[in-house]
Amino acid sequence: MSQTDRSHIMATASSSPTTAAKQGANAAKEAASTAELQAQIEALKADISGLSSALGRYGKARGEALADDAKSRAAAARAKGEAHADALRAQAEDYQRQAVEFVNEKPGTAIGIAAAIGFLVGLFFAPRR
Repeated sequence: MSQTDRSHIMATASSSPTTAAKQGANAAKEAASTAELQAQIEALKADISGLSSALGRYGKARGEALADDAKSRAAAARAKGEAHADALRAQAEDYQRQAVEFVNEKPGTAIGIAAAIGFLVGLFFAPRR
């Protein structure tokens, strides 16, 4: 054996207890790291669960808010439609009153107008030969 081989064996032999200690320390560190990682994973799972719950609550609240907004808009549209219907009803009643007054004031003209309208409608809907 050469001198370098002997020194290498000696170095290895003398470092063997140190190497074993280092390996033991590394194993302990790995176990600690694994435990830390498991703890962190559990913490992440809890955080994700909390976020999922919070997101669900937010979605439900937002949905309820949108539903309430839609209901209020529908009620406003209904009220606006009823107001327009009332205005049209009043206008139709006014036209009816004016027609009745016209017939009472000028019955002959009203009969002539009615006859002319009847004649024109008859011409449009009569069968053609």
